[in-house]
Amino acid sequence: MSYLRAMSPRPMRLLAVVSLVASALSAPIVASPAHGQDADAVAAGAALYAKYCALCHGADATGYAADNAPSLVSPQFLSAADDRFLAGSIALGRPGTAMAAYGAELGGPLQPSETAQIVAFLRAKGPAPIQLATPPEGSAKRGAPLYAANCASCHGDRRTHGTAPHLANATFLALATDAYLYDAIARGRDGTQMKGYAGELDEQQIADLVAYLRSWADDRAAIQAATASVPPPAGPIVVNPDGPPAEFTPREGRFVPVDDVKRALDEGRRMVIIDARATSDWQREHITGAISVPYYALTGLDRVPNDGTWVIAYCACPHHASGVVVDELRRRGYPHAAVLDEGIRVWVERGYPVTRRGGS
Repeated sequence: MSYLRAMSPRPMRLLAVVSLVASALSAPIVASPAHGQDADAVAAGAALYAKYCALCHGADATGYAADNAPSLVSPQFLSAADDRFLAGSIALGRPGTAMAAYGAELGGPLQPSETAQIVAFLRAKGPAPIQLATPPEGSAKRGAPLYAANCASCHGDRRTHGTAPHLANATFLALATDAYLYDAIARGRDGTQMKGYAGELDEQQIADLVAYLRSWADDRAAIQAATASVPPPAGPIVVNPDGPPAEFTPREGRFVPVDDVKRALDEGRRMVIIDARATSDWQREHITGAISVPYYALTGLDRVPNDGTWVIAYCACPHHASGVVVDELRRRGYPHAAVLDEGIRVWVERGYPVTRRGGS
């Protein structure tokens, strides 16, 4: 069977997610000049990409500029990912990872038309989508040992992240068809560490891997991740405003460990904590007391007092987006500004206080 033979049907679970962000995923996608369409959209998309995406995916979109963000321009990826997958990935993000939801309906900065322009920009850098074959029916039971032997070392497992994209992410599985998963395993991704397994595994084994990945899908988690919320409040800005000042000695003059910040909070010390991620991530989960100043909207720093109070910025990269904020604070002359060394993911893993959508 050729896995390029026919387009597989989109799983019903995607429809539930799409219904929550309909405008983000139903915006008209403008194809690239390489495929005979709008050059203005591609130029606009290039500017948006540089502002929001290049920090992690690299200026040339080949990936790995921060936190193992994958290449967006490998020919296999661009030929397998249809425009709705690309737009949905940008709008919905990958909750629980450094990839935020950038769709405006979820608190991100991008309107549907802008998401479409970024898609057009990416399309200009590679081939048009191809038709993907419907894979044979697989067995999750048979796929489990295959995954452990071939995939887990890079992709992690259902609960543990690796250096490659986290395949157990509920939103990713809601957007990816079985045909997309099959094709990614079979052809791999040129320019990355993801090799193609078509020469090592037969069609049934690849289908079994797809079935195993599909067994991880959690529609409820994907729907919860795609639920819109309200903008962050304007304040308060300072945590423990009446407390004694925090005192830190940053590593390399720049990084403060999460344990030191937690200790200072427990002691009731005064500080400012800035969430440098997209506002959608702040809405979903943030360190208790943190304010939202995304790395792409630094005018939000205008409201941060410059009176010697320590300002700690964090992200999930764990240093890139927060580093942009700290660099700007230092450029403005703030004497005490540092990056939360391990980022929010370690903070959460250690059970330190966070505020989540719907309550702590």
